Amino acid sequence: MRHALFALALAASPATAQETVSAEIARTGLTATEARLAAIATPTDADRFALGGVRFLGAVEAALQTRWAAGLSDPTGMVPFLRLPLDANPAPNFTPDAVATLFRTVTLGMEQARAPLTAIPDTADFGVEINLADLWFDVNADGIRAPGEDLLDVAGPMLLGWRWAGRDPATPAPTIRFDAADAAWLAAYTHLLAGVSEGVLTYDPTASITRVAEAGAAMTALSPAVPNPYDWEHAGTFVDTAFVMIDALNQTPDAARAQAAQAHFLEMVAQNRIFWRRVAAETDNAAEWLPNDRQQSALGIVLAPGTGAVWMGVLTDLEAVLKGDLLIPYWRLGPDAGVNIGRMFTDPRPIDVAGWLQGTAALPYLQRGPLADGASLAAFDSLVQGEAMLMAIFLN
Repeated sequence: MRHALFALALAASPATAQETVSAEIARTGLTATEARLAAIATPTDADRFALGGVRFLGAVEAALQTRWAAGLSDPTGMVPFLRLPLDANPAPNFTPDAVATLFRTVTLGMEQARAPLTAIPDTADFGVEINLADLWFDVNADGIRAPGEDLLDVAGPMLLGWRWAGRDPATPAPTIRFDAADAAWLAAYTHLLAGVSEGVLTYDPTASITRVAEAGAAMTALSPAVPNPYDWEHAGTFVDTAFVMIDALNQTPDAARAQAAQAHFLEMVAQNRIFWRRVAAETDNAAEWLPNDRQQSALGIVLAPGTGAVWMGVLTDLEAVLKGDLLIPYWRLGPDAGVNIGRMFTDPRPIDVAGWLQGTAALPYLQRGPLADGASLAAFDSLVQGEAMLMAIFLN
């Protein structure tokens, strides 16, 4: 009964009528804030955005908790969530299905976050102010905000790139005023992360990780490795990770998940178009997240005039590649043929890396047709002065 009464009290209101969602997250964390927002019987568009945003961050938090509990990391720096900086768990409980569990959690969390965001119409007029210093992830799931758990500690390098290392640590964290345009941006990001997660699950690495773990245990039993000046242990971790990736790709894929990944990436493009349409119509300039040509970003990132239009060109090409209307060049083909990436989603097969390098495994996806020439991406890279990777993460 005490738990039920506590839940009802928590759902009824923040600690004070004046407390913002931002301050509430700082005080109680994401889980408690989500519970209160989800219980609002008649939410406003501001409530919907806040709920979607908190659920988005909550899905990231759950992924980081799974990672921390299992002691997961990615020495290649290629896998989302696994490459973010986290303090090491001194006593991890690793199981081979941890990676798949993490990405299943993300897929579900992104779906739950998207639901209230896509209910926000073009005509919505609201502002939800979030101080980035208020946001934190309960990485070790102890309910206590600890050093290294702040959002900017975890995601700052990804959000700001080289600017993060060069910042003055005394600079206050920015406050962002999120609005209807940003709802579409965040919805697009839920599709991006869900698409990546479905892609990983298409080639579930659990069996490959199990093989690596069993082989490692057998070799340790045979002759435990000794410390050496050449850091072979670190090299072995990198080799194990590469093996898992290569071995997992060369298995029968889950076709339904591959098609789901393609659908998410295409919807990401659609939501981006909604975002740029909404943001282009804005006339204010109030602590913007992603600005139009007449606004400034509260993050201090300056976008060159016309960034939105050029980025839309990149996404138009991406959409065509995902559908198979444009092909990707292949090193053994001329300029009139290439790889149909769309078919890799609709008709997925085991990916034999050596066979793809040589061409045998690539044959089912090779065809004649127009190629994506990279002109739009080159124009974007030129516009952002060589920071295309950072800006792509920011713009989504």
